[in-house]
Amino acid sequence: MTAMRHVEADLNRFRTRIITFMVLMLVCFGLLAMRLVYLQVVRHDDLLEQAEDNRTAVVPVVPNRGLILDRNGIVLATNYSAYTLEITPAKAGNVEDTIEALSQIIDIAPRDKRRFKKLREESKSLQSIPIRTRLSDAEVARFAAQRFRFPGVDIKARLFRQYPWGELASHVVGYIGRINQAEKAAIDDWEDDDQANYRGTEYIGKLGVEQSFEKQLHGITGVEEVETSAGGRAVRKLDSQPSTPGNTVVLTIDIKLQNLVETLFGDRRGALVAIDPKTGQVLAFVSKPTFDPNLFVEGIDSDNWQLLNESIDKPLLNRALRGTYPPGSTYKPFMALAALQSGKRSASTVINDAGSWTFGGHTFRSHGDTGLGAVDMYRSIVKSSNVYYYSLANEMGVDLIHDSMKPLGFGQATGIDIQGEVRGVLPSTEWKRKTYKKAEQKKWYAGETISLGIGQGYNTFTMLQLAQATAILANNGIKNKPQLVMATQDAMTRQQLPVPNAPPEDLGYAKENIEVIRKALVGVTTEGTSARVFAGAPYVSAGKTGTAQAVTIGQKDKYDARKMEEHQRDHALYMAFAPAEDPQIAVAAVVENAGFGAEHAAPIARRVFDYWVSGLYPSEQDIAAARKGQAGAPIGKQRPAAEVAWPPVKPQ
Repeated sequence: MTAMRHVEADLNRFRTRIITFMVLMLVCFGLLAMRLVYLQVVRHDDLLEQAEDNRTAVVPVVPNRGLILDRNGIVLATNYSAYTLEITPAKAGNVEDTIEALSQIIDIAPRDKRRFKKLREESKSLQSIPIRTRLSDAEVARFAAQRFRFPGVDIKARLFRQYPWGELASHVVGYIGRINQAEKAAIDDWEDDDQANYRGTEYIGKLGVEQSFEKQLHGITGVEEVETSAGGRAVRKLDSQPSTPGNTVVLTIDIKLQNLVETLFGDRRGALVAIDPKTGQVLAFVSKPTFDPNLFVEGIDSDNWQLLNESIDKPLLNRALRGTYPPGSTYKPFMALAALQSGKRSASTVINDAGSWTFGGHTFRSHGDTGLGAVDMYRSIVKSSNVYYYSLANEMGVDLIHDSMKPLGFGQATGIDIQGEVRGVLPSTEWKRKTYKKAEQKKWYAGETISLGIGQGYNTFTMLQLAQATAILANNGIKNKPQLVMATQDAMTRQQLPVPNAPPEDLGYAKENIEVIRKALVGVTTEGTSARVFAGAPYVSAGKTGTAQAVTIGQKDKYDARKMEEHQRDHALYMAFAPAEDPQIAVAAVVENAGFGAEHAAPIARRVFDYWVSGLYPSEQDIAAARKGQAGAPIGKQRPAAEVAWPPVKPQ
C-alpha cells in the first residue's frame, strides 16, 4: 500500500510538471504569437521599409567636372579616369601593417605614404583615402586576386583633374584638392539643395577659376539605387538617376599670348596683365614664377609643399592679383591727368628741372641727379621728370591726389571675377589715421606727399589696377571692369551663354585732357625713354616706363645695384597701349628687382604688341634678348604667329 502511495505521488508530481510545462509553453507561444502579430501587422510597414533599406543602398554619383578653355577653345583643364587603391582606416585594422603588406603586391613609394599620412590627418576615419593612384591593369589584377586578405582596402575607378599644360597659366586656372574641414563646414552652411549636390564629392576648387566658378564646374550629382549583400557589397543596380556634368568655362585669356609672356619672363619674378580696353576682357594674366597644379590633384606631398610654400620666390603668390608694388614713373601720366582735371596745372605750364627739388630741408632727387631744364607737361612725361611731379604733388596735396586717383581704380578692388584680389594702398590723411595707432604716426606730414607724385611713398598697387587705369586712358576715360570668364557652355546642350560684364562707366574726363596725356605717351615710344624698344614697330604705341624702389635709399646715398642684394634692387615697370590711334590692348608689367623699366619691362610689352596687333611671334634669339633686357629692336627674324606650332610643350 505504501508503495502504491509513492507511485501515485510521483505520478501527481509528474502530471503537475507536465501541466506547468504546457502552460509555460502556451504562454511562450502566446507571447511569440503576440510578437508576430505586432511585427507582422502593427509594424509591418515600418519594418518592411527597414528591410528594404538593408537590402538596398542609395549611392551618390559624382558628376564629371566641367572643362576650362581659353578664348580660342584650347583645353586648359580636363579629366581622366584611373583606378585608385584606397584604404578606409576605420575598417583596415592596423593601417601601417596593411600598407606594408600591400607593398608586397603593389609598388607604394615613400611619396605615396607621405601623401596618405597627410590626407589621413585631414580626413574622417570613415573616409577612404588613396594610397596609390593610376594603377595599371596588372596591378589591379594582382590586388583583386588577394583582396580577401585586406579588409577596408578596395580599388575604385575615379575621375582625376588634369592640367595638360602644367605650369602655364596656373594662377588663372587654379587647381582642385580634397575638401578640408573648413570647406566642409562652409558647405554645411549652404542651402539644402547645394549641400545635397555635394554628397560623395571629395574635391573642390582651391584657387583661380577652379575656385571662383566651383558651382558651375561641379555639375549636378546623380544617384544609384543598388541591391547589397549581407556584407554590404553591391550586387546589382536597381535604379539610377544619372549625374549632369559640370559646365565648360570659357576664359578671355589667349593661352598662346599667355605662353609667350611667361616665356619672355623666363626665371625672373614679376607680373603682367593685358586687357582689351574696349571690353575689359583680360587677354593675359601672368604671374611669375608659376607652379604645377597637377601636384595638388592627388594631394600634394610634404616635400613639394615645403618647396612651394617656403621658396623665397613665392611661386604660389598670384602677383598679378595680390602682389602690390610702387608704380614708379608709370604713375606720372595719371598725376598729369589729375592736374589737368583739377585745374592745378595746364599742359603749357613750365617747371624748371634742375635735377633735384628741396622741401623742408629734404632734397628729393631725379634719377642720376641730371636736370632737364624747362619742362612742360608733354616733356615731363616723355623725359620722365621727377622734379615736375615733386612740385605737382606738393601743390595738389595728398587728399586731392587720393580723390583724383580713386576713380581710376588705384587702391580699389577692380571686381575681377576671381577671388583673392587685394586693394593695395592709395594713401590719404584718413587712411593714415585709421592705419596707425600712435598719435605721431596718425598725422600726415607735408613732406610725405612729395614722393607720391612719382609713384613712391605709401603708394602700392597691383598690376591689375595699373592695367585697368591704362585701359581707361586708352578708352578715352571709359572704365570697364576686368573680366576673366567670357562664357559658360552647358554640358548637355552645348549652348554657350555669355557671362555679362558690368556696363561701361564714363568717368567724365575732358576729351582734350585725355588727348594731352595720350599724345605724351606716344612721345615716350617715339622720342622718349622707350623709343629704342619700339624702333621699327609696324604700329604706333603709347606707353610709360617706370623704375620703383624696392627698399628706401638714404638721402645721401646713391643707388648702386651692384652693391645690393638681388631682392633689394629696383623693380622695372611699363604701362602701354596699342595701336595708339585705336587701342586694342592695354598692358601693365613689372619685372621684380630688374632695374630700369625701359630695359626689362618695355621689351616684354613690345613682343606682346607685336603678337596681338601685328600677328608676329618672336624668334628664339629675340626671346633671349628680351629676357636679358636688351632693349633694342628685335634681333631675330619674327614669324607669323599663325605659323608657330602649338602646343609649346608636350601635354601632361
